[in-house]
Amino acid sequence: MTSKKKQKFIFVTGGVMSGVGKGIAASSIGLILQSKGFKVNPIKVDPYLNVDAGTMNPTEHGEVFVLDSGLETDQDMGNYERFMEVNLSNDDYMTSGMIYKHVIDKERNLGYKGKCVEAIPHITEEITNRILRSAKTHDSDITLVEIGGTVGDYQNALFIEAARVLKIRHPDDVMFIMVSYLPIPGSLGEMKTRPTQNAVRQLNSYGVQPDMIIARSKLPLDEKRKEKIAFACAIRTSHVISAPDISSVYDVPVNFEKDNIGNTILKSLHLRPRPSAEDLRGWNTFVKKMKTVEKEVKIAIVGKYFDTGDFVLSDAYLSVIEALKYSAYHSGAKPVLTWLNAKDFEKGKAKVSSLKDYDGIIVPGGFGESGIEGKLKVIQYAREKKIPYFGLCYGMQLLVIEYARNVLGLKDANTGEITPDGANKVVDIMPAQKKLLEEGKYGASMRLGAYPAVLGKGTVAREAYGADEISERHRHRYEVNQDYVEKLKEAGLVFSGTSPDGKLMEIAELPEKEHPFFLGTQFHPEFKARPVNPHPLFTAFIKAAIKASKKS
Repeated sequence: MTSKKKQKFIFVTGGVMSGVGKGIAASSIGLILQSKGFKVNPIKVDPYLNVDAGTMNPTEHGEVFVLDSGLETDQDMGNYERFMEVNLSNDDYMTSGMIYKHVIDKERNLGYKGKCVEAIPHITEEITNRILRSAKTHDSDITLVEIGGTVGDYQNALFIEAARVLKIRHPDDVMFIMVSYLPIPGSLGEMKTRPTQNAVRQLNSYGVQPDMIIARSKLPLDEKRKEKIAFACAIRTSHVISAPDISSVYDVPVNFEKDNIGNTILKSLHLRPRPSAEDLRGWNTFVKKMKTVEKEVKIAIVGKYFDTGDFVLSDAYLSVIEALKYSAYHSGAKPVLTWLNAKDFEKGKAKVSSLKDYDGIIVPGGFGESGIEGKLKVIQYAREKKIPYFGLCYGMQLLVIEYARNVLGLKDANTGEITPDGANKVVDIMPAQKKLLEEGKYGASMRLGAYPAVLGKGTVAREAYGADEISERHRHRYEVNQDYVEKLKEAGLVFSGTSPDGKLMEIAELPEKEHPFFLGTQFHPEFKARPVNPHPLFTAFIKAAIKASKKS
């Protein structure tokens, strides 16, 4: 092994079909193992050839989750961070594109000394090296690797092969868990195990035998089907874990522990729970709050990535939605979230006066011109009617534009993203990024990752955080134009958070005496919200919305 510590590895694969919840299952397993006293680091493997998730369309791939380092990743990384209360690093994420690019670049630089470079062993060796490096970097007891896709996809075969080789080298330190699906055909009304049996046989054809099967289904598994799966798939009945559909993903760790999954995994890895371990009390308290709160707080989320055919794609704003839930439950309220398409306000299909029915309004991040004028109408209505408003990234930039237009009097105020030749670009691209865009390098042209900010005394933001300096994650190309900052301040807008050198505007707000909550952040606070530790700005927004609800 590459470290003195006897490190263990768990590989989580999928069977039967995609979308059965491997990410939530892996996150829940990580949380449970942590609660038993072990240091766990998760890794997400995405088999696509994109180098990262940064250039992917949110309506196709879902949210892009950003790490402190600035790496743009799959939204499952957000699940790991939220469930396990960890901040992940570049070592914890890999795509086929990353692996192939590294190997090809190395070959071009004679890193293989003129040898014939092939998928096996060179690609699989690079995969293994990254897994071992992540374990060593974190000095973890257990490394939890989720392999994206489904068994049988040729895209993820090399990752499974790398895991197989690691198992051969360290048979007592590696285990495989398959998250499979058991359908209940409507015409039959009976839960069928055969698709899972076939998925296991397909995994066997790769030379891999699962040590545990997490059986997803509409209903809980009965003992008979557990026995049937165990017999057909050559595992113990206790290693078949029932995972029925539930109302909340946060119930998953609780349900898993009903089947004693934590101790079963530890036994398979030749480990014992540690006496000093914390239990799941904090998590259970959060889950209980979710189920017992009765007061509702109605929040409208006005975005542009919701429309995809006849469906609403809320995954594009997954972290925002979860952050709202955490703060609402923490504040003793049940969040009732409504997704509103900004284009409907733009085209007149929806009237801004309908927003009076909501206790709070959020405009999340996004890119491009689509739906912008609709969002500006929403922001103006929220400001004038004193409805709590929270703008995230683009939502803050539009807050500044709306204020410049309707308070400062710059009717043509806009962002350089929409009107690059406009006269009053109160939001414009960072000079350092212009050259990159001119060269077509969109994948490396943003301000990404964690940056510090200094908060002004006596502001809404400073009161919410309870700190003078913060660190938050960014993902954007444009900033508030410094040429307009003083004019905006004179007109009453407060820039309550700035970069330490005072050049970049990080938070804009109106004083509490003028508006119950009217605030926007250039960064994405949702990336740091956690179930047990909600984000302070989301909590401040929710509390303002609850007050507004009581007044109405």
